[in-house]
Amino acid sequence: MEKLTGIHAVREALAAGRPLQTVIVGRGRHGDRLDEIVRLAKSAGVSVRFEDRMQLDRAAGTREHQGVVALVAARGATSLEDLLARSASGEAPGLLVLLDGVEDPQNLGAIIRTALAAEASGVIIPERRSAGVTEAAARASAGAVAHLGVARVTNISRTMEKLKESGYWLVGLDERSERPHTGVDLTGPVGLVFGGEGKGLHELVRSRCDFLVSIPTRGPVRSLNVSVAAGIALFEVVRQRAEKVHGSGGDGKGRRLATAKNDDELGQAADHEAPDRLRGES
Repeated sequence: MEKLTGIHAVREALAAGRPLQTVIVGRGRHGDRLDEIVRLAKSAGVSVRFEDRMQLDRAAGTREHQGVVALVAARGATSLEDLLARSASGEAPGLLVLLDGVEDPQNLGAIIRTALAAEASGVIIPERRSAGVTEAAARASAGAVAHLGVARVTNISRTMEKLKESGYWLVGLDERSERPHTGVDLTGPVGLVFGGEGKGLHELVRSRCDFLVSIPTRGPVRSLNVSVAAGIALFEVVRQRAEKVHGSGGDGKGRRLATAKNDDELGQAADHEAPDRLRGES
């Protein structure tokens, strides 16, 4: 059974109305935050048990639980269709995050939390060779996983084609690209694609991206942790969309230049079809 441990993860799950079977609180533990969790659980009709420290450690599978553990009730998985429907129902253009082989649950949790803060509609991960939404990922997300859908798909590259058919533009982060992440219009429906730790994007996934961009760095370190890169790229989307709303982001014409297989093709398409698609270039 899936478990959530820690004050943030359990509180956010309760606040989001996530179905929980039981909340277990350490006997004799006090504090406003734990008292709030007990109140929220009882208001939601979730059973609350008070256990000794040893039993709580056993239920959590760790001593790092901050005095509270929640057992998650079974629920249906989020699907790609769910995420697309959620995107279509929002006021802002869709924003999805695709992870191509992120295997560290800490990175997955951090990306989920940042995606939620950037008002993304959801995160897409492959069923194989990827971290799942485990207890560790939920804790790293500090409860954000309770608010944001995470869809597991059989094949990322096929999913990318479905997103294109739904009107999404796919922007892959690749440190080899010479085009900066600020050089592409991110104001329409967009899927940001990130590769795994140390491996980057698989070649097939890379070839499916409409645009390849990189985050400029200085100094001897050329690459960033994937969760850090995701944060930078996601809030570039936020920045561009805020500018557009306030009238300084252009008219949005010519969003699609071409299906860019590489930077050379993208550059040619930009020069020939829609110079206003790019930003910050003379």
